[in-house]
Amino acid sequence: MPKITIILPTYNEAKNINSLIERTLQALGDYPGGMEIVVVDDNSPDGTWQLVAERAKTDARVRLVRRTHERGLTSAIQRGIREAHGEWIGWMDCDLSMPPEEWPKFAEILAQDIGMAVGSRYVKGGADVAHSQVGRLFSRIINVWAGIILDWSIKDYTSGFILARQEIFKHITLRGDYGEYCIDLLYRAKRMGYTIRELPYRCVPREEGESKTATNVWGYLTRGVNYVKTIFQLRIVGSRK
Repeated sequence: MPKITIILPTYNEAKNINSLIERTLQALGDYPGGMEIVVVDDNSPDGTWQLVAERAKTDARVRLVRRTHERGLTSAIQRGIREAHGEWIGWMDCDLSMPPEEWPKFAEILAQDIGMAVGSRYVKGGADVAHSQVGRLFSRIINVWAGIILDWSIKDYTSGFILARQEIFKHITLRGDYGEYCIDLLYRAKRMGYTIRELPYRCVPREEGESKTATNVWGYLTRGVNYVKTIFQLRIVGSRK
């Protein structure tokens, strides 16, 4: 049983996946207790899953889950959680905007009996240079508002760069369509008494492939509706406990 499982949820990331796998293995390949990578691919037409399948043939640390009848970020991560063998489970975006070289720092945090380590753009040392001014403004508004309504101690509610103890997912199933799952997860984990530590990272632009995030004001507003709903629902439920 490996110590760490890293889940990589992919769709049309053929230009990035080999580099991401290699960098992740370099970062954690020698970690005490071992590690594995679980790639959950939604039947990418660009051949992402075929590249992973070839890598898995020669490296037992790499596993492929190919989904042909289901699609979506949150459900892909949840499937990876179900497939994971690790005591600690993490995931990240697969566009190389998040540096896999940071994983050892996340592991150091969990080794201190912390429940969850979260990559943060909004603590000292962190930055977001990946998105447009509109995208950064939207993200900041959502995160500041979530902090005010829910818990100000968390600064990057929409991170998506996480390493957590496997036991957390015995109590929490991911919910939501896209980035709102992270708001829901962090708040519920905090209310259950798990300690969350944010680590700074620099979010950089993808170099290859097509972005799955919103690219214009309408896209941000459309996704923002789900974020706002999630924040209000968590606040209403939380106030009753």
